Amino acid sequence: MQARSLRAQGAARIPRGVIRGTTAILLVLLACGCATAQVVPVLPVVHADDTSFDINTGVAVLKGHARVEYGSALLLADQIQVNRTTGQITAVGDFTITSGPERLLADGGTYNLATGEFTLTGVLAGEPPFTVTAASAQGTKDRMTLSRAVVTYNGPDAFAPSLSADQLVYMPGKRISGTNGHLGLGDFQLFPVPRFDTSFDDALLPLITARAGFEHTLGAYVDLGIHIPVWPGINLGAQIGEFTARGPMAGPAGSYAYNANGQDIAGSFSSGFIRDHGDTGTDLLGRRVPTDRGYFEWTHQQIIDERLTITGQFNWWGDSAILRDFHSSQFYPVQQPDSFFEGVYAGDNYYIDLFTRLAPNNFEIVQQRLPELRFDMVPSAIGGGFNERFSASFAALKEDSLFSGPTLTSDRFDTFYSIDRPLHTSDWLSITPVAGGRLTYYAKAVGGRDDYTRWLGELGLDAALRGSGVFDYHNALWDINGLRHLITPRLSYRYIPEIDKGRAYIPSIDRTVFSTDLQPLDLGAMRNIDDLHGSHVLRLGLDNILQTRDAGYGSRDLATLDLASDFNLATGPGQHPWSDVYADLSLMPASWLRFSLFQRMSARTLGTHELNTGLELIDHDWWTVQTGTNYLEHQVEQYYLEYDRRINEVWKGFMRVRYDAMAGRWNELTFGLRQNLRNTWSLRYEVSWNHGQQRESSFGMNVTVDLIRF
Repeated sequence: MQARSLRAQGAARIPRGVIRGTTAILLVLLACGCATAQVVPVLPVVHADDTSFDINTGVAVLKGHARVEYGSALLLADQIQVNRTTGQITAVGDFTITSGPERLLADGGTYNLATGEFTLTGVLAGEPPFTVTAASAQGTKDRMTLSRAVVTYNGPDAFAPSLSADQLVYMPGKRISGTNGHLGLGDFQLFPVPRFDTSFDDALLPLITARAGFEHTLGAYVDLGIHIPVWPGINLGAQIGEFTARGPMAGPAGSYAYNANGQDIAGSFSSGFIRDHGDTGTDLLGRRVPTDRGYFEWTHQQIIDERLTITGQFNWWGDSAILRDFHSSQFYPVQQPDSFFEGVYAGDNYYIDLFTRLAPNNFEIVQQRLPELRFDMVPSAIGGGFNERFSASFAALKEDSLFSGPTLTSDRFDTFYSIDRPLHTSDWLSITPVAGGRLTYYAKAVGGRDDYTRWLGELGLDAALRGSGVFDYHNALWDINGLRHLITPRLSYRYIPEIDKGRAYIPSIDRTVFSTDLQPLDLGAMRNIDDLHGSHVLRLGLDNILQTRDAGYGSRDLATLDLASDFNLATGPGQHPWSDVYADLSLMPASWLRFSLFQRMSARTLGTHELNTGLELIDHDWWTVQTGTNYLEHQVEQYYLEYDRRINEVWKGFMRVRYDAMAGRWNELTFGLRQNLRNTWSLRYEVSWNHGQQRESSFGMNVTVDLIRF
């Protein structure tokens, strides 16, 4: 393929004498066109340094900066022959076809003005960041067939990803497809691709990853991952690694996608298996981690039609530390694997949900659903200003004990119905009385009973008082154009008599879990259905929003502050009348500043039980700073700082530090660089020091390579 400069592809400056000669040629063509049958309905406009016309054959020959304009099409070449009778263009030397945003370059070929069909040799085409070259091409600007073709990403370059094929179909801006292709880097073709058919909006090669480095617990290591298109929408590959202190690790990986006829399907899977000859340590339960280790993860999302969707994921870990040891970046976002499948049907005013949760791992307690079928009706008006809610479910539950305790099973039917009547006495006050009931039947009771039925009722109300104030305050620095303060005091009351009755007969599977958040008050919203409590509660809240006018649209929030606390009218053992006071503050006075604070403090002593803060400063062109704190009384007191700095178009620096005040040590010190290599590869160089009770190495060096997009 010959290289061509953009200057050579442009239009030449036409001397005045040439223009006069060209005009004469056009007049002759017009005269001939009046006497013959017209194939081409619109006359082309032609220019060249030297022109000639054979009136017998109807062929014009253009030499030197030859140019033909026909509608939206522009053709440039060293020499062009125009057949006025057939509309056929024959070009030689630096042939360029431009139609709208599409451009094709070739050594030569033919082009039909009437149909837009062409036959070319030595073709160069593409759309950023892709370049397509081929020995020959035929078709139209919307769909062309290329022979001996190569698709290169950000190339040509020795390290640019490339896809070659004996023949492929190229639809600019839409799709590329073919058979018997090969993927590689530059001129090196590494992986066969039997068949491919993908949108140019998607990645041709969804995943290429590489990690290399050294950690004390892993030794020197190299970890590679690749997915190869093997069929339209199906990519298969493997995750392969070598860890000198542990051994080789490998497993199949892949992804799939399908979108047609109203269906949208996407999913992926990954795995790894190793015979670990290093120090495996112990798992979460203190048991020795086995030598033979592995994992398999799968996710699936499917939209069958506008009403029916399916979602699922399956996570099998051979031990609790398998991902933490070898793929820590996958472990930290989700440290407790979950395996479930769910299908949801959306009716006009209801949902039907079939849900299954599994327990494939032997190191975590899971409330299995085998399965659970739910029906939920959205709140609906029933006349007279009243609204109703209804839900019903059946669940086959199971929970295996990790120790010597018994396995719990429960077949449970549960239904809930409530009715409310909003009373809007004015624009600033709303009161909504609520009444409801919940029936739960246990087919497998405990405590000496075969089954058990529990009836519960609730009475309550929700009230909100809305106020606002407007202030004529302006500040150019913070882009404040007036202030508006919205304040909403809230009150919620629920009374559920004998909420804990029958507890001795109920298998406690869906029970209360540790949480520092305020729990739902509404009987129908409580998920700890087998371990209910809080039967007589008054919740007080105060919501605040501070806004200013937005130059683009409406208003924008400058700050929010929400306060809430519960007063227990009936207290249980060890329970105080007042719960903690919850405060949630957010400040966003400018696009470059964000601050958040969550505080939970004692209503009696005002002592802080929990405090989490976050501050983010952003220079959108050069740097970002994030800092914050995490405090939980007698358990956690940590501080962190993250800093990213753009050095130039290629390099970025970053650092991350975490300090544990209770232990008096730096838990993490990480420094590194990110490199953009030719807008194709993203490289990350990282050095880290870690301290504390953990499995990770105290020192590590890592290099991570990712393909930016291909």
